[in-house]
Amino acid sequence: MASDTATKRPEGETGRPADPPQPSALARLAARARPYIVSQLTVVIVAVNAAALLVLVAGMFVITENQRGLIRAKQDSLTAQGDIIRNVIVQTAVIGAPAPRMNNDDARQVLAALFVPPETRALIHDRSGLLVADSQLQAGRVGVEVLPPPGENGGLAEHAGGVFDWIGDAFLTVALPAEERAARERTLREEVLLAIDEAQPIAGVRRGPNGRRVVSVTLPIQNVQAVVGAVTYESYDLDALVVAERMAIIPYVIFALVISIALATALTVYIAAPLRRLADAARQVRLAGGRRVPLPRMRGRKDEIGALGNAFSDMTEALYDRLDAIESFAADVAHEIKNPLTSIRSAAEVLPRARDDEKRARLIELIQLDVKRLDRLVTDISNASRLDAELAREDLTPVDLARLLGDISSTYENRAEPRAHIRLATETREPLALAHEGPLSRVFMNLLDNALTFSPEGGEVEVRVQRSASGGRGRLIVTIEDEGPGIPPENLETIFERFYTQRPVGAAFGSHSGLGLAIARQIVRAHGGRIFATNCTGPAGEITGARFTVELPALVS
Repeated sequence: MASDTATKRPEGETGRPADPPQPSALARLAARARPYIVSQLTVVIVAVNAAALLVLVAGMFVITENQRGLIRAKQDSLTAQGDIIRNVIVQTAVIGAPAPRMNNDDARQVLAALFVPPETRALIHDRSGLLVADSQLQAGRVGVEVLPPPGENGGLAEHAGGVFDWIGDAFLTVALPAEERAARERTLREEVLLAIDEAQPIAGVRRGPNGRRVVSVTLPIQNVQAVVGAVTYESYDLDALVVAERMAIIPYVIFALVISIALATALTVYIAAPLRRLADAARQVRLAGGRRVPLPRMRGRKDEIGALGNAFSDMTEALYDRLDAIESFAADVAHEIKNPLTSIRSAAEVLPRARDDEKRARLIELIQLDVKRLDRLVTDISNASRLDAELAREDLTPVDLARLLGDISSTYENRAEPRAHIRLATETREPLALAHEGPLSRVFMNLLDNALTFSPEGGEVEVRVQRSASGGRGRLIVTIEDEGPGIPPENLETIFERFYTQRPVGAAFGSHSGLGLAIARQIVRAHGGRIFATNCTGPAGEITGARFTVELPALVS
């Protein structure tokens, strides 16, 4: 290789950059889930749903605690009333010593003499658990219950009430300790026998034959330490009290419903309204037929919808710019193709009238030159039109710019008669860029073609690779300098326009289409870089050549 390079590679390295270590599956999963976990929109949605859930849980606990409080209060009241009956029976109906026993007739008289409220019931059992007296039977009370018409099992309200009772019982059962859940599964006989065996009060809540809940307390009747029977005091008004409590909770339910509707409405406005604006804007863009339509900007939103709106606006503006560029490109192509076609037509019209062979040969040569020019123009136009598709299809790979420039320089140096010498200097380690190697090679080949074309015979073209840390991230800078006449200051930006060409004296006519630098800028911009031209100056300020600079993001900072 004729180029000088300051690049050093470790032993055994083949020139291809080492593959970066692959992250683990867990790391890839975490990286994929991170945008959703830290998403502001996720936080809003989770907060709204959590608020509704908290309202529901709070209501459940309020209902459960109120119901448990009612049951405890009812059991305390029944215990007090049952204790009165027990004490009277111990004083008047327990006989015998040292083995006391309960006189069943006296116990019935005691129960008959006491007042038992309508919604309660007192039961007296003997030592073996057999029923001795029942306050409802002794008072002559008969339960009255309206039955549904034949063939009907109750109305919708009854079924709905049963469902609500079942749900309430389920909530309450879940919140109860294990001992209280066991108490709810006991029958009246089991409760009586347990109170007699353990000689202590036993309380419970169960379902009666008609489905109503029954709160009961069973107290052992004992003289000193001997248990002679048991008194059970039951209450049937718990369901009515629960209904009253539920009616008292209705304002809280309405409040929770209003809060849920308000949160849902706010969430709809927060999410659906901007999406509707974006959908309407997209529909207007589709129906506008290429005419620019003002797009909604969401600069104030920092969440995903704001990012979507800004990305949509930027994408649409880019499409508008691309449409304008295509229209301008089509007009430029038509103009550039018309020139050689006009020249060919004129020469073809004059050719039959040419008198001598010299004029005829000149016209034929002119036609051939215009055909070559037209062929070169069509080829470059085809390459430029396919460039975007090529950049979109190919995958980005790590490219070593020192190796790439070295290979391109060697190609030019190995020509039969190189016009100028190429000197390559690499002033940084690992000049890697994530790029499309083929299109990037075309950029540097176009720049070297320009530099060699304008360089004097035996001159030198310097290619230098450096690194810059400006902008907070490393960037690779490639400069290509020649020793030619330079670029007029007013044309430093114009030379990158399509179909602009300015060749040195003596260059073949039609050998350049004026698209080389325009294609180079298009490729560099697609890689997130920039390209610009300046002039090299001497000590006295004179122009000593042209300098083209290409900046690309570095893969390794």
